[in-house]
Amino acid sequence: MATHITRRRSLRGLRAWIWVLLLCSSWRALCQESTVTAHVELAVKGGHRQKNRSNVVVWLTPVQGSSAVRPASATLPAAHPRLVQKDKRFEPHILVVPVGTAVEFPNHDPFFHNVFSLFEGKRFDLGLYEAGTSRLVHFDRPGISYIFCNIHPEMSGVVIALKTPYFAVSNPAGTTSIAGVPLGRYLMQVWAEGASVENLRSLTKEVTISASEQSLGAVRVLEDAPVEPHQNLYGRDYDAPGTDYPSSDPK
Repeated sequence: MATHITRRRSLRGLRAWIWVLLLCSSWRALCQESTVTAHVELAVKGGHRQKNRSNVVVWLTPVQGSSAVRPASATLPAAHPRLVQKDKRFEPHILVVPVGTAVEFPNHDPFFHNVFSLFEGKRFDLGLYEAGTSRLVHFDRPGISYIFCNIHPEMSGVVIALKTPYFAVSNPAGTTSIAGVPLGRYLMQVWAEGASVENLRSLTKEVTISASEQSLGAVRVLEDAPVEPHQNLYGRDYDAPGTDYPSSDPK
C-alpha cells in the first residue's frame, strides 16, 4: 500500500512539473520579441519608381488580447526628441514619437522663426523666437501634425504621435526595422507624405508576427497626392518669400 501511495505521489509530482514546464514554455513564447522588417517601394502616378524611398512610416498596433505588449507611455524617450530649425529647414523632416512625448523645437538659425501647427495631431503657435532659443511642445494625443514657420513658407516638417511603440521610418533604400516586437497579431498601418488618405487606408491590414514570420514583405506606396503650397498661421497665402529677421531686429 505504501508503495502505491508513493508512486501516486510521484506521478502527481511529475504531472505538476510537466504543467510548470508547459506554462513556462508558453510564457517564453508569448514574451518572445523579434525584429520586424519591411521593404518600402515608392512610386508616382504612371508607375515610375522613386529611387529615394525614405520617410515612409510603418507601425504596428496590437490587436486586443493578442500580445504581451508595452504601452506607448512605457517607451517615452529619456531625452526630448528635437525638430531643429537650421538653414530654413526642419531636421529631421519626419519625426515619429509615442503619444505623451515632449518635442523640443530649437532655433539654430541666426534669425527669428515662428513655428506653428493647425492640424489634428496638435494645434499650437510658438510665436516669434530668436536664434539660440528653444520651445517645447507636448504631443499628448495621437495624430499627424504638419509643422510650418509663419515667416518662411519653404519650411515644413511632420510630427506623428502614435499610441504604439512599434514603428519605424524607412531609409533611402526603403528598409524599415522595428525592434522588440512581441509575437502576436497586429494592425499594420502606413503613412507617406505624398500619398492620399484612400491610398494609405488600402495598405492597412492585419498581420501575425510569429517565430517563423517576422517580415512584413514589400510595402508598395503610391504617391498620388503631391504636397501643395500651404497657408500661413492666419489661413492666408504668404505675402512674399520669407524675410530673415535677425535676432537684434524682430520687427
